[in-house]
Parts: sequence; structure tokens; C-alpha cells
Amino acid sequence: MRPELLRELRSSDALWILRVGRLLSECSDRFPQLAPTPHYKELCAMAQEQAAELCRIPPDVVRDQLEQILLLPAVPAGLQWLHDSGSLAQVLPELHATVNFSQEAGRRHKDVWEHTKQVVWQAPARPSVRWSALLHDIGKVKTRAFTPDGKVTFHRHSEVGARMFEDIGRRFRFEKDHHRTLRFLILHHLRPNSYLPSWTDSAVRRFAKEIGPYLPDLLDLSRADITSRKPGRRQQGLTNIDTLSTRIDHIVSEDAVIPPLPSGIGDAIMGKFQMPPSRLIGDLKRELLAKIDAGEIEARMESDYYLPIVEQMLAARAEPPRLCCE
Repeated sequence: MRPELLRELRSSDALWILRVGRLLSECSDRFPQLAPTPHYKELCAMAQEQAAELCRIPPDVVRDQLEQILLLPAVPAGLQWLHDSGSLAQVLPELHATVNFSQEAGRRHKDVWEHTKQVVWQAPARPSVRWSALLHDIGKVKTRAFTPDGKVTFHRHSEVGARMFEDIGRRFRFEKDHHRTLRFLILHHLRPNSYLPSWTDSAVRRFAKEIGPYLPDLLDLSRADITSRKPGRRQQGLTNIDTLSTRIDHIVSEDAVIPPLPSGIGDAIMGKFQMPPSRLIGDLKRELLAKIDAGEIEARMESDYYLPIVEQMLAARAEPPRLCCE
């Protein structure tokens, strides 16, 4: 490496380390050509000397530099540079802890760090999806346990990871909405992959309602999180998520045309129980909809199907309904 370039870098603030990561992330050919060379080792050594200075740079500036790396096509190279340069340990120690942290004994590709780099690369280049892909498994370090038969478990690692992100989000000064989105995606990143074709329409409807506006990002994150090398396993997982997405679209479209409750259910309730128009009728209809969303009762049935259920709901209330005057 040219001596004048080394002197220039040494005289710069430590942000040059992150800028190098951005350059390496722009083109997939750069890192494989540079990494085996003595120049790369020299560059790493110099970066490691200055990496601690990154902690003195405003966190939002560091965040923006990291995001530029995350959104580029050769992002695994930029991420590996962050590790090799010592900057990952300084700015994201929670993620640095996943390096060489095995998910399964004897299987290199199950290393959490290697898995994370692949997930980020496979994720669509949108900030929310790439950031959540980067941080989705940080909770595994604190939750790893070994069963008597030698298997590894990470129970509740998504919940732990979401709590850990609270500190990261505050440290990097994410905007409130972005912070909320990333925490939600980390917390729920496993849920789409738990979908089974046996789910009822009510279960699919409930899932979609719970996920709400985060659904597109969450489905994309879950697709990216499938990194298995077993023949057909990844495609099977992708097909499963696509099936879930298709079912959600179908149910939402169907609900827009044919509501879950029959149009005359309010009149049927008033006629059956001799009730006047009131807020209680609306409350009962909303309670029926909640039971449909919870999968407790069927949708799109005739009014007679719902009336016994309404009778049970009324009986459970503290006060009986006020009857119409005869």
C-alpha cells in the first residue's frame, strides 16, 4: 500500500474505516481480490489501531455509515471488513459476540455470524429489512443451551434479541417509528416460518391482523432467514411463506367483498332478544368479530349460527339487556 495513502488514512478520523466497508460492499469482486493480500492485513492492522475512536463519533453518523454498507449489493464483504478491522466490536459488540458462535456442533455454516451475513445479503435492500436481518439473532448468544443428547437450543432468543435491541436503538438514535419497526421485526422474525397448511382461515386472519403493517417486511425477513444447504430445504421454506402470503391476500380480498358477519346480524340480534338499537348491538358484533379472529367461531355463516353464541355472551354480562317495551 502506498506510504502516502497510509499517512493520509492515519491523519483522518476513524470514519475512514466505515468508508472502506462501503467501498468493499459496492462490488463483489473487490473483497476476494484484496483479502488474501498483505495490503489487506496492513489495512486491518491500521484500522484496529483506530477502531476505538469510532466511539467518539456521533452515533447517528456511525449509524448512517453502517446503513450505507447494509444497502449495497456486496454487503457480506463490507460486514466482514467491519469484523476484521475491529470496528464491529466497537460499534456493535452485541453482533460481534456472534462471531464463531456455533448454532450446531461441527457445522461451520451454522456459525451465527456467517448465517447473519447470508441473511442480510438475501434480504431485500430496504433499511428496515436489512437492519433487522443484521440483528435478528443477537439474542442467541444469551440463550444458547445444550440438551442431554447434545442438541443446541435458543429458546426465546427473539424476545431476548428484541430487548437487546432497545439499547442498540437508543445508542444509534433511530427515529421512533424506525426503532419500533426494527424491534417488532426482531421479536417476530420466527413466526412466518411456523406456518402450516393446516392453519384455518381464522388463524391466518388472526396472524395477519396481529402483524398489521409490518407484514411485507416480516415476510421478506423470514424468507431471507432460510439459509439451509440441504437440497430442497430452502425452496420448501420459501414456498411455505409464499403460500402463507397468498392465503393472506386471498382472505383480505374476500373479507373486503364478503364481510365475516352477515349483513343482517344486527337486526337478527335485536329481533331474537327483543333489544332496541343501541351501542350494545355494536359491542356484540365486535365481540363476534373478535371470536372469528381468534378462531373460536366460523366466519360467513348465517345469522342463526351466531345467535346462540350471542345468547352466551349476553348471559356472561353483568347486566341483562334492556328489553323493548311491548
